[in-house]
Amino acid sequence: MRTWGSGRRYRSRLLVYFMAFCTVFITITMVTYPKETFESAIMGLNLWWNVVFPALLPFFILSEILMGIGVVHFIGVLLEPLMRPIFNVPGVGAFAMSMGLASGYPMDAVITCRFRKNQLCTAVEAERLLSFTNTADPLFMFGAVAVGMFGMPELGATIALAHYISSFLVGVAFRFHGRSRDSYSLDNPVVSGNIIIRAFRALYNARQEDKRSPGQLLGDAVKLSMNTIILIGGFIIVFSVFIRIMTIVGITDTLTDIFASALSLINYSTNLAPALVSGFLEIDLGTLAASQVAAPLVEKVAVASAIIAWSGLCVHGQVASIVIESGIRMTPYIVGRLLHAILAAILTVLLLGSGQRITTLMVIPASMTMSQSNSLSFWLTRIEQTTYQIGILLSILIVMSFAVHLLRGIYRYANRKGA
Repeated sequence: MRTWGSGRRYRSRLLVYFMAFCTVFITITMVTYPKETFESAIMGLNLWWNVVFPALLPFFILSEILMGIGVVHFIGVLLEPLMRPIFNVPGVGAFAMSMGLASGYPMDAVITCRFRKNQLCTAVEAERLLSFTNTADPLFMFGAVAVGMFGMPELGATIALAHYISSFLVGVAFRFHGRSRDSYSLDNPVVSGNIIIRAFRALYNARQEDKRSPGQLLGDAVKLSMNTIILIGGFIIVFSVFIRIMTIVGITDTLTDIFASALSLINYSTNLAPALVSGFLEIDLGTLAASQVAAPLVEKVAVASAIIAWSGLCVHGQVASIVIESGIRMTPYIVGRLLHAILAAILTVLLLGSGQRITTLMVIPASMTMSQSNSLSFWLTRIEQTTYQIGILLSILIVMSFAVHLLRGIYRYANRKGA
């Protein structure tokens, strides 16, 4: 009779054989179809160079500098009263959440990985953070999807609101994840003292522990950020080739049949199945395909919202390449993405059905579409707006955290008075 240990070794051996088979199969397919492989690699390279590189590199560098000079530690103390009760993560998680909301994939993964390496959070707290901070940026939803793909600017607020509300709901649900591995208890005594003084003290102590000169800090930030952005570029190119190979050999046709069956169960048009397959693999291709399908508008927008929340295997590969060395498991992240996709689709249908039209602080002008993404003025405007959004988000979170901290202080004072 096979024991548990032998069964585990058996599964491990099968996994090794499967990986070897897949690698050989992909290699043979690339050699067989060199023209298609080259074209898809060029497509992935263009996407990385024209969109991902200028969009993320400045914020990668900025986040490294902010951590090095202690600003993130300062924010962590200020936002601990808000982030811990709601999401069961340390206050620094608000920085990852704000940067992820404003800058998009995979900014949150980079910051969460740095938190883990600098011991600003535990492994289970990093998994919770990663489950709900992996969000699309507002420019993509307002500009690329609503304006560029659907040609309906008014859809931007609905898609963005459904995306962010569902993300927060995932964070609340994941606050219970890994409680058995948690080193922090909500019953722990509350740290006393003025929160602002403690925040400045944390900033100073972090800077003293870092000990790098400003020049060395900037150099290290650029070097680490360049390494990360090149790693992401490699994954984008690899997945671009991989998606093309899956299409050539007919794997996508099988996936289309599976998604068509799932859509028919909820009485949605099966014409959306190819869009779901594309979105399962890559977010941009999937949302574009959903906008062009002959189907009811509500169904198309709901599917597009689900694809944006899922974000695609290409993004998941980038996230895995960033966090895997930090001991952060990918299984909770994938579960979070699935839950996010389902909730985003449901909320989109509800918002469209209620006829709401919401304007937010993050509205992107309709003139900023994907066709302008190669211009310098476009990226300067995007950097300016993203920085503004990060500042607004952090300011709102800090005000909310102060309110929670004040209410807790009043509650403790009332209890002492009553005793």
